[in-house]
Amino acid sequence: MRAHLGDQLVIERTTTGAAKRDGEIVGLHHEDGTPPYDVRWSDTDEVTLVFPGPDAHICPLEHGQPRSTHAPSGYGTAEAEAIPPRAPGPGDIGRRVAVERHRQQLSREETARRARMSPGYLEYLESQTADPSMATLIRLADALGTTVTTLRGGGMDLPPGQGQALLHPQLRDIGPEECRTLLSTHGVGRVAVSAPDGRPAVVPVNYDVVDDAIVFRTAPDSTPAAAVGAEVAFEVDHMDEALSQGWSVLVVGPASVVTEPDAVRRLTEHSHTTPWPGGEREMWVSIRPAHLTGHRITPADG
Repeated sequence: MRAHLGDQLVIERTTTGAAKRDGEIVGLHHEDGTPPYDVRWSDTDEVTLVFPGPDAHICPLEHGQPRSTHAPSGYGTAEAEAIPPRAPGPGDIGRRVAVERHRQQLSREETARRARMSPGYLEYLESQTADPSMATLIRLADALGTTVTTLRGGGMDLPPGQGQALLHPQLRDIGPEECRTLLSTHGVGRVAVSAPDGRPAVVPVNYDVVDDAIVFRTAPDSTPAAAVGAEVAFEVDHMDEALSQGWSVLVVGPASVVTEPDAVRRLTEHSHTTPWPGGEREMWVSIRPAHLTGHRITPADG
């Protein structure tokens, strides 16, 4: 018998009247996938060490789906060769878990401890196509201070901020240094411009922060390009739906196009991401902050 993290262990009880039992394998003790296993039982959510008997069998995580030849770190070459191919690339849930973990500045070990699972299993979730149990998702959401719906991407087509306000909220100003920290080095923000047709417009852009300036790539005939030569507003924010808390940072300043070849080359080589809309977007726009303000909503005693 051989198993992988995330597989299901099913015990078909042979004793008359005994119920079948199943659970998720959350820990391996041998690199070749042989018993014993740490199993989280679906009926009790408890983790126990199991030495499967003749009445037990393994149900792979995805029936009929190939497994990846890439083994989680810490696995030996022999085990990696023994794992059948799986569809490549991490799953959506794993990507969201990893993003939330990095946002909270939590190590994989600390997150696993909070979620009561092995670091190896968490690594598996973040690096492979997986469909963890609801109990696992609940623990991960609690450990990351988010919701199961967020981890599953259930709110992607809904605007953020639909939760109820805090009972006693506090709105406070954020100082310039904290604003710069929240801007980070890159992300997605919104630039407010007067569009070519004269109408006001607010559009999202992938941005970087270079030498205290906000820079983003666009096309010369696009709406964001209308920022060039004008004083514009640029805003970033983050909301915690589960806790009804959040912050926003507003940058106001003149926008200009970057034309110096060395500067353009440096921005292109060191940018953290390419524009999500794709296409030819080689025009760099720089917003030099003249005013930097921010606000944060927290509980009154926070």
